[in-house]
This record gives sequence, structure tokens and C-alpha cells, in this order.
Amino acid sequence: MDATTELLIREAERKDLPAIVAIFAGDQLGGHGDTTDPAAFGDYVAAFEKITASLLQTLYVAVLGNEVVGTFQTALHTSLSGRGSSSLIIEAVQTREDMRGRRIGERMMRHAIAQARERGAGKVRLTSNALRGDAHRFYERLGFARSHFGFVMPLK
Repeated sequence: MDATTELLIREAERKDLPAIVAIFAGDQLGGHGDTTDPAAFGDYVAAFEKITASLLQTLYVAVLGNEVVGTFQTALHTSLSGRGSSSLIIEAVQTREDMRGRRIGERMMRHAIAQARERGAGKVRLTSNALRGDAHRFYERLGFARSHFGFVMPLK
């Protein structure tokens, strides 16, 4: 990052969607089927509207200058187990490929952790694709520990 340019982390706005979608579409490991095809853009708009309408979910962007260079999403989850404990779930953490190695991901994660504390969460949780060895080392460097084994069942 240029010393004269400050990284800003803020809630995503509708105008950020093309840049967010481009970041997801550029992800070779994720396998989520994201695309910049204009025919699919309505799906992203519908998802954005659901996320922004929720009191428990927030979509964020990291902005450098006037460019979106990263994104992540959080959801506050409260469970009866653990005596009603809450956790902040972090998902869809992505830094634009040409911006990796500049500590943008670290800043995004630290922002999410601060949000968890502010919202009274007892822990922060995230999942990461088993193929993302670099991401796993990154999360461990930030203090995350491997804990659960996850399962997925596609319904479509």
C-alpha cells in the first residue's frame, strides 16, 4: 500500500457490487461458480438486498483510493448451546489477486474481530476451503485455531 493512501473498510454499497463480483469471479480455488457475466448480475443484486435487509449480516469492502480491493461478510449467530453464546461468523474473505501480500486481508480480519467484540460475541468462527493452504496459515498467524471438521451438502 502507498503510504499516502489509507485503506478504508466500510459496509458495502450497491455501487460496489461489480467490483465484489469481479473479485469472486477471479478466485480459481473457490469453485463457487461466480461470474462477471451480465446475465448473472441479478442473482448478486438479489443476494445483496437480502444481506443488507438483515440485522444480523453485514457485507464489507476494503477500499484503497477509489478501488474495492477486498471484501468479507459477517453474520452474528446465537445458539442455545453454550448457554446462549453468540459467535460472529466470517465468510467470503477475498482480497483482489493483484493486491495480495499488502496486509489488506489482515486489516479486514482485525476489523471483523473488532465488530465481534462490539456486538458481544464470545468467539469468531470461519470456514475455509480445504485447498486453501495459504489462507489456513494466514488465519493461524492471526490467532485462529483449527477446531471443527465441516460437511457440506449441495442442494442445487
